[in-house]
Amino acid sequence: MSPAAVPVVVRALFTDAEAALLVELRRDLHAHPELAWKEVRTQTRLEDVLRGAGITDIRRVAETGLVARIPGTEPGAPVIVLRGDIDALAMHEATGLPYASHHDGVMHACGHDVHASWAVGAALLLHRTPARGDVLVVLQPAEEVGQGASRVLDSGALDDARAIFGAHVDRRFEVGQVVAQPGPLAASTDSFTITLTGAGAHGARPHEAADPVVGLAALVTALQTIVSRRLDPAQPGVVTVGMVHGGTAPNIIPEFASLRGTVRATTGAARDLIVGEVDRLAFSVAAAYRLEAVVEWGDRTPPVVNSPDGAQWAVTAATHVLGADAVVPLGTTNMGGEDFAFYLERLPGCFLRIGAREPGGDVIAAHSPRFQPAEEALFIGAAVLAECARVASKT
Repeated sequence: MSPAAVPVVVRALFTDAEAALLVELRRDLHAHPELAWKEVRTQTRLEDVLRGAGITDIRRVAETGLVARIPGTEPGAPVIVLRGDIDALAMHEATGLPYASHHDGVMHACGHDVHASWAVGAALLLHRTPARGDVLVVLQPAEEVGQGASRVLDSGALDDARAIFGAHVDRRFEVGQVVAQPGPLAASTDSFTITLTGAGAHGARPHEAADPVVGLAALVTALQTIVSRRLDPAQPGVVTVGMVHGGTAPNIIPEFASLRGTVRATTGAARDLIVGEVDRLAFSVAAAYRLEAVVEWGDRTPPVVNSPDGAQWAVTAATHVLGADAVVPLGTTNMGGEDFAFYLERLPGCFLRIGAREPGGDVIAAHSPRFQPAEEALFIGAAVLAECARVASKT
């Protein structure tokens, strides 16, 4: 980490001991990543750091998550939530970092190690300089599978909250830049599995079969016509088939074949249309090839839609911390998904993008084995999120 890359006004908010603690915490989490619902060590580590800082009102929720309450200055003032996600991805790391993953095949390739650390950093800042109302710092498991946010909400831990804020590292933006804007910021995600069942036969006698592999090939192509021919071109949408499986030998026509994929959209209407078309095409193509289709929908998250008030509070906070020039537009449609969307269906708030590219650095995609956000971003995220809580609790 280059201390010079952290704006002076931000670095001044942290003592040397706090800065060292946050860097060490982030690197420790990065070296010991854990998959969704397995964040046992992560949960303990984060709780120990919070308690060591004098934050003791901590509740374990959603199996491997935490909610820490930071008292405000005025009882009865609005309660604000700050969220950091904590789970990792099932992939091999290729960053070459000295603190690279110790767990083969598991990596923090989406920056959740930074998100968890800046949530702790925000807690430290608010513990020393409180907001008007209490602040709930949520360290949430299982974002990568789209399940953790709902479990936190179901726990009742956020029932008295007024607004919520969260953020994501983004190497498309430099350290010190922040995206905070109203409206859609990320897409809905709906995962599907389609199984086509026919009649198997010898590969030499295809006329005796109802070939699910040929039907599956036709279906993969047909699914790509949904966005190009059924969805309004002004509406963003994506249909991706990421897995295809069928057969056991090259000379056998199998009984069944399957595919798995995802649907993404930024509006409810577009989402409903695409989902409906996936169902329709699956059954229609199956019928055309004398097959039977089964469509199963799995993990589903709505689009992330920032509320006008929440976005304005976030802009105000980022401006207080970094100046007006630091707030930049997203500049594109983001079709990635985020289960933070479930919180925004319940509460006003804002999901921000925090610049995580060092000056002159490359744009490295998240979910890449080489993904490494600039460590300086954790101080920006902590400071901006803490200020979001202070701004929102004043209204």
